[in-house]
Amino acid sequence: MLPALAHIRNWIFDLDNTLYPASADLFGLIDQRMTAFIQELLGLDWTAARTLQKDYFHAHGTTLSGLMAEHGVDPHRFLSYVHDIEMDVLTEDRRLVEAVARLPGRKLIFTNGDADYAGRVLARLGLGTSFEAIHDIHACAYTPKPHPDAYRAMAAAFAIQPAESLFVEDMARNLKPAKAIGMTTVWVNNGSEQGREPDDRAYVDYETTDLGAWLHEILGDEE
Repeated sequence: MLPALAHIRNWIFDLDNTLYPASADLFGLIDQRMTAFIQELLGLDWTAARTLQKDYFHAHGTTLSGLMAEHGVDPHRFLSYVHDIEMDVLTEDRRLVEAVARLPGRKLIFTNGDADYAGRVLARLGLGTSFEAIHDIHACAYTPKPHPDAYRAMAAAFAIQPAESLFVEDMARNLKPAKAIGMTTVWVNNGSEQGREPDDRAYVDYETTDLGAWLHEILGDEE
């Protein structure tokens, strides 16, 4: 293990565009269904629904949070609709599976999606049994990343010490609250639509374009 990370006991991973390449564009399918949901819910045309969707995402952290706050949308109904997609684009990533298996300590998923969807994604990637638990949007009581309360609640739920934890995300903005409570942060800069350049590099400890390669690197493997 890389000496600088020898203190890490908890390895926490985002899901979408983090454990699989952004080029798979799985989230693109979900994104389209979110727009369609808003279009049907509010009787808007596609352009207006799309604009509102992005406004809610930026203002509330997730589109779902905006819809719940502004329109009282049932989160189970919304998530069931937007996650009803095919996952044929995802394949087993043996290199990533092997690296995750070798990480010392606890391994968790922390996602703004729900556990059912996350479980399907992990199974497609060959990671179905690789993680202790999935801390999803329901477990967060619908307070999503990057709200600071979501991180504190996740840490409390699993009785983990942030200073002994590493968090991996493709969305740099979601790393800032993790860093604020003492976590080590890793930005997967893989070109995802919402994974924009961080506004302050101080909250990004490590950056990679390839999570599997980075994990093997810190584990001291020669590839």
